[in-house]
Amino acid sequence: MSFTRITPEFSVSPQIAVADVADLKAQGFRSIVCNRPDGEDAGQPPVAVIRAEAERLGLGFGFVPVVSGGILPEDVADFREALAELPGPVLAYCRSGTRCRNLYGMAAQG
Repeated sequence: MSFTRITPEFSVSPQIAVADVADLKAQGFRSIVCNRPDGEDAGQPPVAVIRAEAERLGLGFGFVPVVSGGILPEDVADFREALAELPGPVLAYCRSGTRCRNLYGMAAQG
């Protein structure tokens, strides 16, 4: 699984699978954030399944679903709050990773 490190404490990736969660933990991530609404694409694993595996392995988990191309101020606030509460380093995922990167940039500005 590939990811892009934005800062030492924050990375982004495309959609992850349940099997990726143990690998992410082994790579040192302590939390995962999903920025993708459930049902966005056919075949996308439900967030509850990814969350359950993360929690089973002792990782923090946040869910801040954001519509692609439609990031709202409240999304930015919710994302900022999730990052403040979760232990880092954090990996955030969406369809491609771009939404997470944009959301992080907006959250860091204010």
